[in-house]
Amino acid sequence: QVQLVESGGGSVQAGGSLRLSCTASGRTDVRTCMAWYRTVPGAARERLGVIYSGTSRTYYADSVKGRFTISLDNGKNTLSLQMNSLEPDDTGMYYCAADRDSSDFDCAFRANFASWGQGTQVTVSS
Repeated sequence: QVQLVESGGGSVQAGGSLRLSCTASGRTDVRTCMAWYRTVPGAARERLGVIYSGTSRTYYADSVKGRFTISLDNGKNTLSLQMNSLEPDDTGMYYCAADRDSSDFDCAFRANFASWGQGTQVTVSS
């Protein structure tokens, strides 16, 4: 099991940027798929994007494509989410997730993850 801890949330004005980090402890390997999700009260959980550790290939939701960037530092076991051009609709609780038993193809479509972080709040004001 991988333990995940997010950090970096906060408040920012529209148009600003934030960078979230997710530190993983426990074993990760080249078959690990890691993801960022967002939840907003009254709405379904939204998968923002994923990265497959073996290839560093990323896949993004249309709502954040071109504004958000996911990266993975394998040496530090740290997943990052760089968020630019933030909008009030980006407000929510952000979670990282991971699953070790994956493939590049599986990661692109994976919706269920074995490990989740505790979440970090992002608030974007207009």
